[in-house]
Amino acid sequence: MTQVKMTVNGKAASGDVEGRTLLASFLRDSLNLTGTHIGCDTSQCGACVVHVNGEAVKACTMLAVEAEGADVKTIESMANADGSLNVIQQAFQDHHGLQCGFCTPGMVMSASALLKDNPKPTEAEVRHYLDGNICRCTGYHNIVKAIMAASGQDVSALAAE
Repeated sequence: MTQVKMTVNGKAASGDVEGRTLLASFLRDSLNLTGTHIGCDTSQCGACVVHVNGEAVKACTMLAVEAEGADVKTIESMANADGSLNVIQQAFQDHHGLQCGFCTPGMVMSASALLKDNPKPTEAEVRHYLDGNICRCTGYHNIVKAIMAASGQDVSALAAE
């Protein structure tokens, strides 16, 4: 067992892990941050996206020991200080960018990283950026619309699908 220490959602976190423990498993099982979903364990679905030192990372592809000393943010950190939905989460709700919700944490975390780097993405840029995130029930149109709306763009001209 190896002890890992990191900052998770602004708070010091530590725990003993086996060397093979994935960051996603550490977050869920040791820290009880179950918003980080595990959908595939093969880095294909994107349900486990978190931010590590400000970068979007699929937590099923990173070992917990690799996050030693890192600043990790999960979906649980995304709400506003008063507990209300942040602008991205609200846009997902307003534009029906979720259905079952399983992919939503990863989509929101990916959208947050995209909007940090590209505050006004085009529809094509959003679709390209979400290439590593799979949604099995909502479809991507409303997710793309929600992300563009969260960026402050007028989405009324986007055709409904």
